[in-house]
Amino acid sequence: MDLLWSPWRYDYINSGESEAPAVSSGCVFCDILASPASDEDKFILHRAGLNFVILNIYPYITGHLMIIPYEHLAELDRATKETTDELMDLTKRCQTALRDVYRPNGFNIGMNLGRAAGAGVAGHLHQHIMPRWIGDVNFITSIGQTRTIPEDLRATYDKLKDRF
Repeated sequence: MDLLWSPWRYDYINSGESEAPAVSSGCVFCDILASPASDEDKFILHRAGLNFVILNIYPYITGHLMIIPYEHLAELDRATKETTDELMDLTKRCQTALRDVYRPNGFNIGMNLGRAAGAGVAGHLHQHIMPRWIGDVNFITSIGQTRTIPEDLRATYDKLKDRF
């Protein structure tokens, strides 16, 4: 049996709460925006006029951020120029914050549009940005098909919040 320590899950398991809101729109991003919880509790780092920046709660790697339009759109070509201009400006701002805080060797930036392209949330457009380091995909990921995330979400949020 493979064991992977994840102490941050204890609070969720012990709370008896569901991750899903009582009333769901069917879109996790729209539900996050509609939730009465604080931005800090939702891991929203920044709210701009047309988009917001949030930590990915199922990160590929520490510092995995998403930039998401408020408007529920599935296709990039349906978004207004103002929305995509701000989305790209926020992506640049995220890159700067991640570089300053984590000193990565590179970045992955992109979108998966549609389920066939790998979108986990296919109905609501969003941009990913992740810091990357040489050698950050180690044996446990490549052989064990398990990711190790060295920092919990609260620590990541605390490190990045002041950059926005």
